[in-house]
Order: sequence, then C-alpha cells, then structure tokens
Amino acid sequence: MLDDVLAPSLALVVVGSAVGARSAALGRYYAGPSNRLWRTLHEVGLTPRQLDPAEARQLLHYGIGLTDLVKQQAGSDAAIRFGEADAERLRTVILRYEPRVLCFNGKRAARAFLGRRRVGYGLQDERIGATAVFLACSTSGAAGASWDLARWQELAALVRVAQP
Repeated sequence: MLDDVLAPSLALVVVGSAVGARSAALGRYYAGPSNRLWRTLHEVGLTPRQLDPAEARQLLHYGIGLTDLVKQQAGSDAAIRFGEADAERLRTVILRYEPRVLCFNGKRAARAFLGRRRVGYGLQDERIGATAVFLACSTSGAAGASWDLARWQELAALVRVAQP
C-alpha cells in the first residue's frame, strides 16, 4: 500500500501489521485520528517534536523508518488476511537496511512474523541478522485496552543504547 520509509543503518524501524483504512485513503502512515504513534515517538524522546503523518519521511533524519508486514492490504488487524503476509519480504528488507532495532507495533504482526501464537512485549530472543527485535504495544486507538507508554519508553532506551 504505502512505500517503505527506510534508509541504511537506521537506529529503529517500526513495523505495523498493515496500513489502516484512513492511512491508505490519505497515503500516510499512522494517519488515523486515534493512532498514538506520532505523539508517542515524541513523548519518549525519539523525535524532538510531534511529527504529522505527512512528515513521515522526516523520521529518517532521526534514524527511524517505517514499514508494514502486509503490504498489499489496508484495514484493521481483524480485516487483514495475515496468511498473505510476506515475512520473507520483511526479513529481506531488514537484512538489506540493517537497522539496529526492529519494533513490531503490536502483537498481531509479531505473531505472524515470528510464527508463534504467544509473544510477550519487550526484547525478543530472535534477531534478524544483527538487528534486535522488540515488541511494543500497538499505538492504534483500537488497541487502547493494552496501551502502555512504558513499553515505548523501554524501546526508546534500547534504541539509545544501540546507537553507535
């Protein structure tokens, strides 16, 4: 749906399940009015100000990239056909760009990629090449019951430690 926002050697790549319907309609990552990504990146100190979805490419200046596990569909996790997820595409992209940390924005994408039914938040045992894998709670407004800024603060601390 949306082009990846990636460059070599980023500190962090955030991976969503797929773009939401609003994001697809606007052609902008995390554009739904209740999505917390942009506010969260600023609140945890990964960006110096709260960016707007139209400024997604500015993330590269802060060492952050964006992509999705399912690239050919849009909608909520309940509407996405995860059987069509291209885990090998994501693995190839991460091996190519070599970010220091990959963060799944929510459990559904992490489960589909890691091939496990149960996943816990935080740093995962798996790596993709030299890239550490982290799972944070979803920034989607639909996932409000599991929202915890502390997970994103933990991620920000890991990203800072992982920087050269």
